[in-house]
Amino acid sequence: MIGSWIIKLVRTTLSRFLQLRQFDATLASYLEASAGILLQVLLFIAVLGVLGIETTSFAALLAAAGLAVGAAWSGLLANFAAGIFLLVFRPFKVGDTVAAVSITGTVREIGLFVTSIVTADNVVTYVGNNRLFSENVQNFSATPFRRVDISVQLMPGTDPETVSMRLRHRLRQVPHLLDTPPPVVEIVSFNIVGTSVAPTLAVRPCCRHEHYQQVYFDTTRAIQEICVPVHV
Repeated sequence: MIGSWIIKLVRTTLSRFLQLRQFDATLASYLEASAGILLQVLLFIAVLGVLGIETTSFAALLAAAGLAVGAAWSGLLANFAAGIFLLVFRPFKVGDTVAAVSITGTVREIGLFVTSIVTADNVVTYVGNNRLFSENVQNFSATPFRRVDISVQLMPGTDPETVSMRLRHRLRQVPHLLDTPPPVVEIVSFNIVGTSVAPTLAVRPCCRHEHYQQVYFDTTRAIQEICVPVHV
């Protein structure tokens, strides 16, 4: 009874300490629960020792069982360890838009074993933390703005300077477009078609992350309106 009371006191103190240190809620809950389980096991072994029961063989049995469970759950333990590192190092957080393991979406929850990501078509995908931690992850929410990148193939004989000027003027009318950095409309490459040159324009406006999809669609619409053959 005294041991149980001490364990409860230790868990309460640890919980308050983690709250004061502003630890992640999932990580704090795990640390508190793990400390409670470890103390309960130690208390049980101590009680057996007080009662005169040999605990050496019992400890060896626990060690063997732990080894067997660890070998059987190696994949889960790898995801578990990766989950701890994700919570500690925080390469992304809940609400960030990320691209990883061929999935792009918004992080809904970072669990100890899996992370749930909601894709643009509102499908929840669960990814093992070990894959997230061992592969490249793109975090689109880590910077204050994002660049829209669209290439436009002009018709042969089109004057690229005239089209670029009209596009820059039209892009000023797109909502949520950032003035700094300014939108870029430049020739990125060209193709030779017979005796004519068909230039390719790079259209690159910038916007805040939350406006990316709408700015992308509005920019595409502006390109469709402007990029018609403009002959010299």
